[in-house]
Amino acid sequence: MKSELELKSVQHLLNAELSDPKSLLGPHLVSQNGKQAVSIRTFQPEGEKVWVCHEAQNQPRPMRRIHPSGLFEATIDLSHSSENLSPADPTLLASRYSIQVVDGNGQLNTQHDPYSYASHFSDLDLHLFGEGTNLRIYEKLGAHVRTVDGVTGVNFAVWAPNAKSVSVVGEFNGWDARSHAMSKLIPSGIWEIFIPDVEPGSLYKFRVRNAQGDYVDKSDPYAFASELPPATASIVSNLDQYDWNDQQWMKDRRAQYQLDKPISVYEVHLGSWQRSADGVNGWKNYRDLAHELVAYCQQQNFTHVELMPVSEHPFTGSWGYQTTGYFAATSRYGTPEDFKYFVDHCHQHGIGVILDWVPAHFPKDEFGLSRFDGTALYEHEDPRQGEHPDWGTLIFNYGRNEIKNFLLSNAMYWLDKFHIDGLRVDAVASMLYLDYSRNEGEWIPNEHGGRENFAAISFLKQFNEVCHAEYPGVLTIAEESTSFAGVSRPTYEGGLGFSLKWNMGWMNDSLRYMAKEPVHRQYHHGELTFSLVYAFSENFMLPLSHDEVVHGKKSMLDQMPGDLWQKFANLRLLYSYMWTHPGKKLLFMGSEFGQWLEFDHDTEPQWDLLEHDTHRGIQKLVSDLNRIYTTEPALHELDLEPNGFEWIDCHNHADSLLSYARRSKNGEDLVVVACNFTPVVREGYRLGVPQSGQYQEILNSDSEFYGGTNVGNYEARISEQIPAHGRDHSITINIPPLGVTILKLS
Repeated sequence: MKSELELKSVQHLLNAELSDPKSLLGPHLVSQNGKQAVSIRTFQPEGEKVWVCHEAQNQPRPMRRIHPSGLFEATIDLSHSSENLSPADPTLLASRYSIQVVDGNGQLNTQHDPYSYASHFSDLDLHLFGEGTNLRIYEKLGAHVRTVDGVTGVNFAVWAPNAKSVSVVGEFNGWDARSHAMSKLIPSGIWEIFIPDVEPGSLYKFRVRNAQGDYVDKSDPYAFASELPPATASIVSNLDQYDWNDQQWMKDRRAQYQLDKPISVYEVHLGSWQRSADGVNGWKNYRDLAHELVAYCQQQNFTHVELMPVSEHPFTGSWGYQTTGYFAATSRYGTPEDFKYFVDHCHQHGIGVILDWVPAHFPKDEFGLSRFDGTALYEHEDPRQGEHPDWGTLIFNYGRNEIKNFLLSNAMYWLDKFHIDGLRVDAVASMLYLDYSRNEGEWIPNEHGGRENFAAISFLKQFNEVCHAEYPGVLTIAEESTSFAGVSRPTYEGGLGFSLKWNMGWMNDSLRYMAKEPVHRQYHHGELTFSLVYAFSENFMLPLSHDEVVHGKKSMLDQMPGDLWQKFANLRLLYSYMWTHPGKKLLFMGSEFGQWLEFDHDTEPQWDLLEHDTHRGIQKLVSDLNRIYTTEPALHELDLEPNGFEWIDCHNHADSLLSYARRSKNGEDLVVVACNFTPVVREGYRLGVPQSGQYQEILNSDSEFYGGTNVGNYEARISEQIPAHGRDHSITINIPPLGVTILKLS
């Protein structure tokens, strides 16, 4: 250690500033007296005595202390070795030696040298990452259990191109940044190290010496698991230990076209759907939730469950929408294997799983993605582009290849490793527009002077293309609240490529209409009929989500007007109208039985209300609506096609009546629906029908089974050749007060 360069490197090591640790540590081929030899250096600050055990030697060779800090060195003569080692690749020595260390307490331990292993990355890996097209980069970045030359350990890698140095710190090295300095793979900006003998379950972080020279401990952006908040360390996890049992489900999903199938989604916040006195903070484990939630979805005849974000988030009150661990299923409810079990159990019992996914923004927590290497790495430098004024969060830089790669590979990760059936993309509108929630002068126009975010639009198209190409049958669903054209149209037609789009217009108009006293509804009839003007311009899902029952908006039941009877009748009316309206369905937990309180993530829905007939009636109605929706082809096969819907009468605003027909693909299945938005019974109402024949009532929202007054049509109705509503044939029916009757041509 006589050269000035080496002394400087040691000082960098001691200050955790070493950007090229392999230049100082590990094996180095040298010439000794004209013979091939290897010089091995190791940093052992707690070591009193150190030996190197090399296969070319008959016994351990003592290493001499060459710096008081704990730097040791030994030179091994390889002149008798049969190997012809290349000085360009001394890491070929990885399997040929180990190091024995005796510490100050006299304890002996044997370890393998982390600086004797080759990189886990190929040139192609790095090239595709730089291009933004390495869809499986999560298999290399992050922490991965590997076995190299018979030695098992963990390969750590992180992207931090502007960092001055990066070290892995964890419980396995006493959180000492000097122990495991990482090597930078130029020019990718990826830092890497293989640490032998680290095991799954180990806690770790990356200690980043950032562009300003400051040290910040960062959680792993690609970590597969994280500590239970408020702790923030990442956890080494091996995701290849779970044996799936959903092969038939996955095979069927690939083979089927999903959009002509019934899709009725039960939206759930896992932390509060059901609470437990035994769980941490009242949370149940993924495995327990799987059994209870699947049984409930089957009882209620939902086809899918949609989970509010399960990716790791520090603040429970964000409901998961402020994500820090994009690749980590939150530890609140268990391990990654527990979550795999949840999905597997759902699939084995016929329930699809949709995840809320949040690529629109991320929080500013120092341990997370924010200014990861001291620069605006994941976000934009300019707050007019990089911050959400409403949410206090940061916006991804969609124009940067590595960021697109991060998000695209994250989507692939959930579909790949967890067999997820759909991704509902949160806050798409905020991604599409540069002036989203901004005043004049607070945003930067695009290159054409417009408000569209071209980089985000390109990213969303690419996201949808790779999801559908890599995982046929998977749904991508946009929460998009504007009139942006072609959200659910194919990218080859100029669309964004989503499978479905939330119909926020239908939701807002319907709830605004339903909140009015029935006597006033005749003046707002167009709020109901307008949705059919554009109903087939997109592939729509009708959402009554968590957003509709928070922040003072009241619960679904409490938004309904009138006395107690009318509130329940109106809610049954709304749901029956929704389930017979074109579009896929989504309902938030608690709304299916008419709870009185708004959503509160710290408490479960008011399950005790099911002691009352009125609430059980709402629950039974939703179950039956799902049953006929899933079993009647006319109500789902052409949900997204105009030839599946036909108005019978949309003009009777004076009586606040709507009537329409739904058809199946083959045209043989026909369902007729009549809705009465007033409390006045319509007895003997003559309704024109598209076809002659016998019509049997298959559901009536006013049935006594649901808490209604039993105004219905108990006997089949035979059509008569009496014109009505512009049709040659008609039937006479009773339309219940604040109710819906659904009749099927038999």
